[in-house]
Amino acid sequence: MPFVHPHSVLVVTINSIGLFMQLCYISIFFFYTGKRYRLQIVSILFGEIVGLAAAVAGTMLGLHTYASRTTVVGILATAFGICMYGSPLTIMYKVIKTKSAEFLPKTLSIACFLNGICWAGYALLKFDPYILTGNGVGALLALVQLALIVIYRNPPPKDEKPSKVELQNVV
Repeated sequence: MPFVHPHSVLVVTINSIGLFMQLCYISIFFFYTGKRYRLQIVSILFGEIVGLAAAVAGTMLGLHTYASRTTVVGILATAFGICMYGSPLTIMYKVIKTKSAEFLPKTLSIACFLNGICWAGYALLKFDPYILTGNGVGALLALVQLALIVIYRNPPPKDEKPSKVELQNVV
C-alpha cells in the first residue's frame, strides 16, 4: 500500500499479480466445488475482506507517520507470510507417522523455497527487515518440507495380505 510505505511500486506490483492469480484459482475452485465448500469459501473471503478493511482503516486513522504504518503493516504481513509458508507443514505429523511424503506437495514446496530465497535476496539488497524475516523464515519452512520429502520419499511397504476382493476371485 503506497500510503503505508512510499517507493514500494515493485512489491505492490508483484503482490497485485499474485492476488490476481489467487483470485483466479479460488474462482475455478469455487466453480467446480460443492455447495458446502462454496459457503466456506464465501465465509473465509468475507472474513479476510473485513480484516483487511479493519487493518486499512486502523492504519489510516490511527497511525499518522510512514514509520509507524510501516511497522504495523510490516509485522502483520510478516506474520501472515510465515503462516502461508508454513501451512503445508500442518500435515507434518501425518507424514512422520505414515513415513510417507505422499501428502506433501513437492512442486509447491520447491516453489515456496525458491520464492522465499528470491524475496529474501531482494530484502537484503534494500534491507527491508519485514520482507527478509517473513521470506527468510518461509524459505526455512519450505526447506523443512523438502527435507521431509527427501527423508520419506519411499513409503514403507504395505502388508502383502490379499484384500477381500482378491480372495473372492481365488475361489
